[in-house]
Amino acid sequence: MIRPKPVHPETAEAAMVHPVEIPDPFAIARRSFLAGAAALVAAGTLATGRAVAAPPRRFGHGTFQIDVFSDGFITLPDTIIAPDAAPAERADIIRRLGGRQGTADIPVNIPLIRAGEALILVDAGSGDKFQATAGRLRDNLLAAGVDPGAVTHVVLTHAHPDHSGGILRPDGTLSFPNAVHHVAAAEWDFWMGPDPAARYPGLRDFVPGARRDLGAMAGRLVRMRDGDEPVPGLRVLATPGHTPGHISLELAGDDGLLITGDAITNVVASFEHPGWRFGFDTDQEQGIATRRRLIDRAAAEKLRMLGYHWTSPGFAIAERHGTAYRCVALS
Repeated sequence: MIRPKPVHPETAEAAMVHPVEIPDPFAIARRSFLAGAAALVAAGTLATGRAVAAPPRRFGHGTFQIDVFSDGFITLPDTIIAPDAAPAERADIIRRLGGRQGTADIPVNIPLIRAGEALILVDAGSGDKFQATAGRLRDNLLAAGVDPGAVTHVVLTHAHPDHSGGILRPDGTLSFPNAVHHVAAAEWDFWMGPDPAARYPGLRDFVPGARRDLGAMAGRLVRMRDGDEPVPGLRVLATPGHTPGHISLELAGDDGLLITGDAITNVVASFEHPGWRFGFDTDQEQGIATRRRLIDRAAAEKLRMLGYHWTSPGFAIAERHGTAYRCVALS
């Protein structure tokens, strides 16, 4: 059983979002972050095999088994994590996340769900297409004895590079060649439409990668809508804002489990200040509304949650705390 354990401020880690350069007061920070990530790629420093493989954490949920694998971590600046915070508040958040000099290392948690004969991966990590400290998923799967060819379903919460970059191997072949790939119809339509950057000009740096990743899965693709079930008991929840077609997932059984993707990005700022913007949300006001709705439901119904960028392994519950919430880790 997973038991509540309070998140201690000095060890809590935040959630990341993906580098979307939206024209607003934080565009310079975004541009600098994207340039740094691109430099790592150009320098060939995305060496995913250098670290010792991290073993997964295993949990039971109803009839499902969940193994949470690490894809490594990424580093984000405070102006992306909490752009609405005052400088002193940002410094305190970074301290609580164990960061330094205005940045924090943000973990990446990827669930592999066993449901009967089905083996479902939720998101694919960065592959070789993001920061040097990410892209560890394939190595960690192999180290745990999981053949990528045995994965039957890949469900993408959205098409940002730290979630979809791992769809393709460096040689251009599918990382999970036998899997059916699932993505929200709204996400597909946005990225694969005539001009995504016309609606959100800051997305121009993400469009080629999203189209590459989504296009690669086109022959094995299922386009989903709110309420669909990729497998019985795993239900799609439309949670737009971070991207136009972002989804979360609800897993049936026990007291309920929400797999939030990037709808709730940060274990400190998102819970304690749900009305604050997150620097990489495509539609920041919609992102706030979605985040409030999801956390409020989780707190009211005492639902367990799994966050992509939360303190490893990413399980937590939300508790009401004054006019906001606090994140209580589960172990």
